[in-house]
Amino acid sequence: MRAVAEPLLQISGLTKRFGGVIASDAITLDIPRGEFHAIIGPNGAGKTTLIGLLAGEIAPQGGTIKFDGSDITGLAVHRRSQLGLARSFQITSLFPDCTALDNVALAVQANSGHSFRFWRDARNDSALRGPAAAVLARVGLAGRADTRVDRLSHGEHRQLEIAVALATRPRMLLLDEPMAGMGLEESARMVGILRELKGDITTLLIEHDMETVFALADRITVLVYGRVIASGDPAAIKADAAVREAYLGEQQATDHG
Repeated sequence: MRAVAEPLLQISGLTKRFGGVIASDAITLDIPRGEFHAIIGPNGAGKTTLIGLLAGEIAPQGGTIKFDGSDITGLAVHRRSQLGLARSFQITSLFPDCTALDNVALAVQANSGHSFRFWRDARNDSALRGPAAAVLARVGLAGRADTRVDRLSHGEHRQLEIAVALATRPRMLLLDEPMAGMGLEESARMVGILRELKGDITTLLIEHDMETVFALADRITVLVYGRVIASGDPAAIKADAAVREAYLGEQQATDHG
């Protein structure tokens, strides 16, 4: 009998309270290697708290987080990044006065173990700029490599943030609402980028856009008041009566309201 591969990410009994509010209520979840997993739920469900716990920005009051078999529950953000766990969007710091290529080259440089104090070298080092250009092309920004960050559109900022995360050569991406604030064209472009990444990099996505979630996710977990009420493939989640009552019905009403 073949052994079942160990999940890349294992969350067990993860708990976080803020005063009297339980933001994460003993969450248990396994994410296999290569899976594109979406977390959905109404506002206040604890989705962003969960991402913060996984990234190391928030300390849990109970439970464990294992990444590739190692307990990372107590590790700092930078140590998790070194292991290959990258969070995009709320923690990425872009340098607005530098070009898109400069920003990604700096991330390549940081990943190779150098300090940001050598940032001037990153502007001229072909060993950094070659990989950076390849990453920019992967997210559709090859034509914007020499554009300053403060002249990029909102959607292009989001694309660049993914490029910066990819430059660290992550084994898993944590994406917190990548479509937020985007128009239809920008959203469609982002879906295309994420679809290209699917399968190559294990991904955990938080997203309010249900069309995007159902188009991309291999599996979906639904959080309500910090608790997992369902987890399964998109068809199972759509058909789940508890999910429809707790979230999808409300989402449809909001969309049409």
